[in-house]
Parts: sequence; structure tokens; C-alpha cells
Amino acid sequence: MKAINQLKTFQRILEEYPAETPLSKFLPGFYRQNKQMGSTDRRVANRLIYNYFRLGNALPNLPADERLVIAEFLCNTQVNSFLQHFKPDWAACIAFSINEKIALVKAAYKDFNLGDVFPWSAQISGGIDKNAFLKSFFVQPDLFIHVHNGYDHLVKAELNKAEIAFKDEGNGCFSLPNGTRLETIFPNQHWFEVQDYSSQQTAKYFKPQKWDQWWDACAASGGKSLLLHELEPDIKLVVSDIRESILANLDERFQQGGLRKYQKKLLDLTQNPDQVLHDYEFDGIILDAPCSGSGTWGRTPEMIAQFNPQKIEFFQKLQQNIARNVVKFLKPGKPLIYITCSAFKAENEDVVEFLVKELGLKLEEQQVLKGYTNKADTMFVARLSPSL
Repeated sequence: MKAINQLKTFQRILEEYPAETPLSKFLPGFYRQNKQMGSTDRRVANRLIYNYFRLGNALPNLPADERLVIAEFLCNTQVNSFLQHFKPDWAACIAFSINEKIALVKAAYKDFNLGDVFPWSAQISGGIDKNAFLKSFFVQPDLFIHVHNGYDHLVKAELNKAEIAFKDEGNGCFSLPNGTRLETIFPNQHWFEVQDYSSQQTAKYFKPQKWDQWWDACAASGGKSLLLHELEPDIKLVVSDIRESILANLDERFQQGGLRKYQKKLLDLTQNPDQVLHDYEFDGIILDAPCSGSGTWGRTPEMIAQFNPQKIEFFQKLQQNIARNVVKFLKPGKPLIYITCSAFKAENEDVVEFLVKELGLKLEEQQVLKGYTNKADTMFVARLSPSL
């Protein structure tokens, strides 16, 4: 009976869920309208709907409840009552490896093709292991935090006290189980930032010098700026974004992170910013460019079903346009740090090729940050500079 009710709740969520809306925005509203659902009911409903979308575009012609059972089998490693009720023979194999599970699914559904989970794998960046990347969609990424300098021992003490399993990844990066309620463990959260593992790794490319002037051009909520400030507290910092509301969030985040001195500008970088920045020259620019976000879809698997591949070209042109308007403010020989959270070559290596051939930058180094090996996001980072 419990499993039947869980299926009915899943069907209601799927029926009411509006396309183009993140699940993280829709589900809280759904639960507010269904106050009879307890915390366990909500947790199971979350698992079911997210796992359903983790199947991506595979077996699209099957009924939703049948696709859900397949997804539950592929995405879980521990027995649950839902799978025991609807597919007991698979429930008995829940501890099998992902390769063994895929073989069982293929035996039952000859049309199942791993490549259909993310059907654009031919367009992903070089160096990404396609099979490993595709299988990573069946695994929920971890929750990562970046602990500010000097607070490691306090954070570890509180996590141990709360009996939360965590791993110290080095350089202030801790991984925790996804769904960890940080707000209940840390009423005062100024000790750390929630930030993906791969995002934290981009800081290795910054290499700021004392008294440098840096520009975080698409700053969003300021995560990269905080990493930069931690590396070199004496830099002069300019941050900009097109969204006023997100810059307000940045102010709050900087306040908590101890970053007090910075200039903030509301800029649409698809337009020439000369009028606002005509007197500026920077020792470094971080361009965390708008992108498809395809490297983060392990966290937001609903985006796979909503994605139109024509958007890849749209984002590439947007990135090139923004880069053209940004690089002219770099001092000769100083770095542009180009970052995306995309897995697509067109948004990564191809844009770097544009920066080199069309804008005259020199490539120093580039890397695909393969988050699928760390239960993290997959990202891309390149460090380039104009000629001296």
C-alpha cells in the first residue's frame, strides 16, 4: 500500500510539474499545497521524481511508472519498499554494479541505450570519458562546501558532533552527503560557502599578485571572487553582473565571507561597457561565462528533458560576444580566466580557439574538470593572456 501511494504522489507531481521550471523551485510549492505530507513522504517523493529524470531521454515511449521503476533500480544502491513492491527480482540485485544493472535493464528492454540518457555525448569536450559521464547521471552528486581560512577545526567539530559523514578534500573543500541540512548544524554559516568541488578547483588558475586589480565580470553570487580574495586579500576587486537581484545576494555573501572592499557594477556585457569602464585596466579578469550548464545536470537532471541542442550555438555566440567586450580591459600579459559549467566542446575548447584566433590571446593552460570522478559538477577552465 505504501509503494502504491508513493507512485500516486509521483504521478501527481509529474502531472503538475511545468516544463522549463527547476524542480528545486516547483517542489517546495507542491509540498506547501500538500501539507499532509510528512518529512519522510517528501523525501521519498524527491527521490522518485529526481531519479525519474536521471533516466534522461532513455526509453521515451515507455509509460512513466515503468520508466520510474527502471530509474529506481539504476540510481539506488540500497533496498527500498518501492522497488521491492514493483520489481522484487530487481530489488534483490540492488547491490549489483552499475554495469551489471545496465545489463539487466538491457535484457528486459532491448531498446535501452545508455547513450540516450544524455543524447549529445558526441558533442562533449575532449578528455571526457563518455561512458563514465553517462553513468554519472545515475548518481546524485555530493554536497560540497569551501571552508574559509582558519575555520576548518570548527567546521569539523560541528560535523562530528552532528554525526555527519564527511571527507576533507584538501584546500578547505569538504564533501558531505547530498541533502545534509547545513542550516540546522550551523546556525551561523559565515565559516564556509556552499560551492561545488570543481568550482573550487578553478582557483588554481587565478594566481593573483598583491595589489592587483581584478574584475569578476559575470560574478553571479560571487563564489569565484571569494576564492580570489582568499588567495590574495589585498587585491582591488570589481564585480559585475546583469542581474540586480543576484548582486544583492553577492553583497550578503561577501559580508559573511569577510570581503569588504570592492566595486560593484550592473552591466550587460553583450553591450560595449566602455562608457562605464573606460578608465579601467585589469591585472586579471574572471569570465565565468553564461552557458548551457550541462556539466551540472547531475544535480538538475530535469534539464536533460528540457534541453534544445540549438541552445549550444546560442551560448557559444553569447560567450564570444561577452569575451570580445571584456578582454580589451586586460593589461598586456595578464590573465583571462575563462570558465564554464558546460560539458560541450562548442562552449569550451571552441571558444578558447576563438579567443586565440580572433581576439589574439595566448593560451597558457586549459582543463576539463571531470566532476563525474568526484560526484561533482563537470566544468571547464582556461587561462589565457594578451600579448606583451
